Amino acid sequence: MHASRGTQKRSAGLGLALLSAFAFGGSGVAAKPLIEAGLDPLHVVWLRVAGAALIMLPVAWRHRNLVRERPALLAGFGLFAVAGVQACYFAAISRIPVGVALLVEYLAPALVLGWVRFVQRRPVTRAAALGVVLAVGGLACVVEVWAGLSFDALGLLLALGAACCQVGYFVLSDHGGPEAKGRDGREGKGGDGGSVEPPPPLGVIAYGLIVGALVLTVVARPWGMDWSLLGGTAGMNGTGVPAWVLLGWIVLIATVLAYGTGVVSVRMLSPQVAGVVACLEAVIATVLAWVLLGEHLSAPQLIGGFTVLTGAFIAQSSAPKPPSGPVAAGAGAAAAAAESELSAGRASH
Repeated sequence: MHASRGTQKRSAGLGLALLSAFAFGGSGVAAKPLIEAGLDPLHVVWLRVAGAALIMLPVAWRHRNLVRERPALLAGFGLFAVAGVQACYFAAISRIPVGVALLVEYLAPALVLGWVRFVQRRPVTRAAALGVVLAVGGLACVVEVWAGLSFDALGLLLALGAACCQVGYFVLSDHGGPEAKGRDGREGKGGDGGSVEPPPPLGVIAYGLIVGALVLTVVARPWGMDWSLLGGTAGMNGTGVPAWVLLGWIVLIATVLAYGTGVVSVRMLSPQVAGVVACLEAVIATVLAWVLLGEHLSAPQLIGGFTVLTGAFIAQSSAPKPPSGPVAAGAGAAAAAAESELSAGRASH
């Protein structure tokens, strides 16, 4: 029974990870017309994060105890998983080609494996490692990294900073999840043997967005933005689309839904598996740009997309199996408690 529950949970986690990748992947397609209409890229990022933070304020109020109980987690998630990824990536693409920056950023799954293996000192399966290799190689084809490489040390360092911040997203999303263990190695227990309940994922996201919005306000300086542009239209492959519709997509789908499903999927799977599945974001972004913006896919991009899909499938198949036998009772109770907490977090949305 526990094995069946574990399989169902892994399937649900994979589905949420795919939904998160689709939601994140759609951000660029909606943001590009706004940028071409005259909005500064950093202003688009600020609108995205600040709008999502405003929507999540009721969730933040409901979980206001997290400010007292998990201040470091909330600050880290907002600084690295929200503000850090966005700011470093946009700063990088101002100095190096977008494809190169995207490839460097999506080295994050490999860095996650390094974190799991050498910092957390947990074994990494060969399937997960092979999935990362295939996904990164396929990603190089999707973004056509050979199309315009110009070496800029600071630009590459900024892109690597975005990758490191993305590692923070996966590691912090896993905080308190079924993969998290105390120093004594017992699942669901702290170092003192007491129970450690995972923080509600939507509460962490809500406060992460608030912290990220505050940080990005200093970086983007939105008081200099031309707000009138949001009342006009933006061109999408020759079709005028209201700017507020595109902004609504970016805020609701590409941020609130993307982060929500992403954090829950990391807890259901593992950071290393969810990290490889997240590479599908680049494939989805490329396909959507093809369909909605008229940016055609080349043969190498199609091959690369298939390779990323293959790598993601291999990696997700390496999710840890639940134990069987007499030990399964304790592990099953911990998994049930984590699953109950996740359900409570989703209900709070």
